[in-house]
Amino acid sequence: MIKYFFKRLFQSALVMLVVAFVSFSLFNFVGDPINNMVGEETSDEERAELRETLGLMDPIHVQFSRFVINASKGEFGISYQLRRPVSELIVERLPATIELVVISALIALVTGTLLGVYTGINRKGFLSDFVLAISLLGVSLPTFVIGILFIYLFAVILGVLPSFGRGEVVDIGFWTTGFLTLSGLKAIILPSVTLSLFQMTYIIRLVRAEMMEILQTDYIKFARARGISEDSIKYKHALKNGLIPVITIAGINIGTLIAFSIITETVFQWPGMGFLFIQAVQFVDIPIMSAYLVFIAFVFVMINFIVDILYYFIDPRIRVKGDAASG
Repeated sequence: MIKYFFKRLFQSALVMLVVAFVSFSLFNFVGDPINNMVGEETSDEERAELRETLGLMDPIHVQFSRFVINASKGEFGISYQLRRPVSELIVERLPATIELVVISALIALVTGTLLGVYTGINRKGFLSDFVLAISLLGVSLPTFVIGILFIYLFAVILGVLPSFGRGEVVDIGFWTTGFLTLSGLKAIILPSVTLSLFQMTYIIRLVRAEMMEILQTDYIKFARARGISEDSIKYKHALKNGLIPVITIAGINIGTLIAFSIITETVFQWPGMGFLFIQAVQFVDIPIMSAYLVFIAFVFVMINFIVDILYYFIDPRIRVKGDAASG
């Protein structure tokens, strides 16, 4: 177990170093950071002094080491556009993105699992065909098109939900949340459903395929031969084994939703990290772009690390393989 843990931890650290190097390259190879920080009236002497102050005259390996140390402490410098520490901007925008992602992940996981189990057990029927058709539509249409359709239907025509913004939020000290106000709850409905659709359709088809495959295995046939009730076979034995791949999907799902929230936040003007990143791209705000890249990579790496550890306890084949390798 300890060897498996440290192996995965080493791989995670290696991935983060690669991402840190890519992020570091944005500072040094995408334009001149000094030109982005000062105006045209700045003299060459002042530019050289600023380069020396920021350590840009140091060797590349020294600059990279300093960047990794600062990034590990959550320090990414000052935003070129907003003239504020990037860490403060991330702390301000993070609650909006986290709330959006958590609600979207719950919608995708719960709804996708339930519909996947239903369509896997009831392969024929109007409702199963309808669910599969809608899921195919959800995969085919781009997220921004779905978001615009939702805005047109629920905000413009029906007028029951807001078309943009986060609504009224409440500051509870370390967090700002819209869950405690009616306008905040209404504002999160459209973007969360829009963001969850692609992941939901993927989970539906994954769970359906797993259920259909498991129901054809020998141990399910033996269970029927022993006289075990059909409901117990479907919802206890088959469902338990069919949900194992969902653990991986649920983990990767969180990271994917954070990464793809850029489009949804832009369509709905949701004041999260994705929207901040889009604004940073428009103004070539390298510190924000770099911080966002490292943050997304860190989320993916940590989620995959946790999933790997969970797999070690859930799947006995991994434990046996690990013991054999250590022996």
